[in-house]
Amino acid sequence: METVLVVDDSSTQREMIAALLQSHNYAVWMAEDGAEALERAQQTCPDLIVLDVLMPGMNGYEACRKLKGHPLTKDIPVVICSSKTTPIDHHWGKKLGAAAYVDKPSYEQQLVKTLRQVLDS
Repeated sequence: METVLVVDDSSTQREMIAALLQSHNYAVWMAEDGAEALERAQQTCPDLIVLDVLMPGMNGYEACRKLKGHPLTKDIPVVICSSKTTPIDHHWGKKLGAAAYVDKPSYEQQLVKTLRQVLDS
């Protein structure tokens, strides 16, 4: 079973994404901010990380950059799932190392498909 670390400061969003992924047979770990995501990713080495952008403290862009710059987490694919949906947001996500970018709130249909594509590549 593939493991996914879901990172979002909203407990409601974390739980909704976790439930969606669990219903598709993913094991899910959760973190509520960028700093916790870095720590948890280094400890557990998930197969993939779903990362929000708008979080207090370390935002998702910074967390993605740090994940991609750390030897233990640099090869873990990151999928950004955010309400920041402009083309420049997508550009920055990819530039900082995200494998894909999924827009909220319409993520439910697209997220599982995107995760499968990233994990299969």
